[in-house]
Amino acid sequence: MTPRTTARRTGVARTSGAGSSRASSPAPGTRPLPAVVLHGATVVDSPLLEDGSVDAVAVQVAPARPGDDELQPRTGTPQAAARYGIDLAELAERAGLTGAAGEAFTVHLPQPVGSSVVLPWAGMPPRIVLVGVGDEGGTSLRRAGAALARATRGLRRVATSVGAQTHHDAPAAAQAARAVVEGYLLASYTIPRIASSSDEKAPAELVLLGRDGPEVTAAVDAACTAAAATWLVRDLANTPSNVKDPAWMADRARRLAGRAGLEVEVLGPRELAAGGFGGILAVGGGSATSPRLVRVTYTPEGRAGRHVVVVGKGITYDTGGLSIKPREAMVPMKTDMAGAAVALATVLAAAEARVPHRVTAVLPLAENHVGAASYRPGDVLRLFGGTTVEVANTDAEGRLVLGDALAWADATLEPDVLVDVATLTGAATLGLGKQHAALYGTDDALVAGLVAAGERTGELAWHMPLVEEYDEAVRSSVADLRHVPVDRHIGGGSITAALFLRRFVGTRPWAHLDIAGPGRATADKHEVTEGATGYGARLLLDWLSRLD
Repeated sequence: MTPRTTARRTGVARTSGAGSSRASSPAPGTRPLPAVVLHGATVVDSPLLEDGSVDAVAVQVAPARPGDDELQPRTGTPQAAARYGIDLAELAERAGLTGAAGEAFTVHLPQPVGSSVVLPWAGMPPRIVLVGVGDEGGTSLRRAGAALARATRGLRRVATSVGAQTHHDAPAAAQAARAVVEGYLLASYTIPRIASSSDEKAPAELVLLGRDGPEVTAAVDAACTAAAATWLVRDLANTPSNVKDPAWMADRARRLAGRAGLEVEVLGPRELAAGGFGGILAVGGGSATSPRLVRVTYTPEGRAGRHVVVVGKGITYDTGGLSIKPREAMVPMKTDMAGAAVALATVLAAAEARVPHRVTAVLPLAENHVGAASYRPGDVLRLFGGTTVEVANTDAEGRLVLGDALAWADATLEPDVLVDVATLTGAATLGLGKQHAALYGTDDALVAGLVAAGERTGELAWHMPLVEEYDEAVRSSVADLRHVPVDRHIGGGSITAALFLRRFVGTRPWAHLDIAGPGRATADKHEVTEGATGYGARLLLDWLSRLD
């Protein structure tokens, strides 16, 4: 069977290639993902393995069964051992592999020195990568795909049986292929360099051996769409803030949405002032770059299901304002607009995937800086709709711009469901660490759906309580609300932030994702990459695809 490239429909991150030498990094949303090819032939009969086009063959190993000391080979591994004439099980044991998900070991095969030397693997790819697949569940196979990407970076083409199934359960085979491809693509990401030249090693083209058919094709396409959305979030959030200001973000949103044929609306300083967006204007007042509010809407063909509005915090840089941050805390603050990037990537991916619901992204964009027009602790702001808010800490700016955007969405967009995403509080990180987002909500079904989507995608969320007794923390003696507690006896900073936001959503079903922990990473691990992780885009896309 001849190889076939999967359909490449995503308009988010595949429109142009990156040159080998450039003075600036490519614009977010234009970098191509690695190619993924379905190849119906197996390790046994694939002609690709002898035509010189493949640099490495990757095969899978699983942990030993209870009471057994030997690693378990999986589909493709015995066949590769026979075709190469090598005992791969012995090599895996010598390398100390356990079969755990995320392990990878590369065997570099010696090549013949003279014409008289004939080796069993002559003409075959000169590398064999042994990849652990763990329990072969979705999380394990994503990690296997990620390990493969890192082990083969810089090669031209890699053929793999990782995730291949011995049985003929098409849905299971499709989901296994999706997990491997998603992990591979996510781990292939690198932060764009702004340099006069680039020596980056490009990720290899991935060939899935022994897999074909419409269900696998659809699953791989879905993996590409999800990974492209995550790449976009990462690219936007990793862009330096001397490049990325509110106007730049609004322009990127307009361009990407226009390319996808989506409806776009951008409110500048004049429209924000006329509309009464006191939170966005106050937060952006100390910066030389003025704030924006962006709306991007996807409407499916035919009758739409529900209208989902996703609001994302878009602070393009956060100094803390007059309540200034320590120097070390400012370093990652170019990523403080990750929520807005997630919202934008979600609506673009929803359009790509043709979800049956209307989806709107709302991006409140501002730079929280220090200047003569900076807002102050003790100020009282009037947010959209008239609610007044007493400011206690200018470094808690995210909930102010979100309050404006949520109130506007509730009043003007008529959503059936309202979700916000934000790198909001250090308290969420202290409570849940780096692998779980703090999830709050007013609707049990909505919360359950988001938690389940997180389990499927590996973007985990922990349901947190809206503790009514803590509501006194957002009461003010001089305004309708105080946006952060002054009395420290309550604590629960992530909870009180959610209670504040709840005041701006009316009676809509609402969920709040505080992604301060999983939204950033200090090192690569499995499918997560250093810097902005892109957390949230895949979770929301999965949830939307299953929403009734």
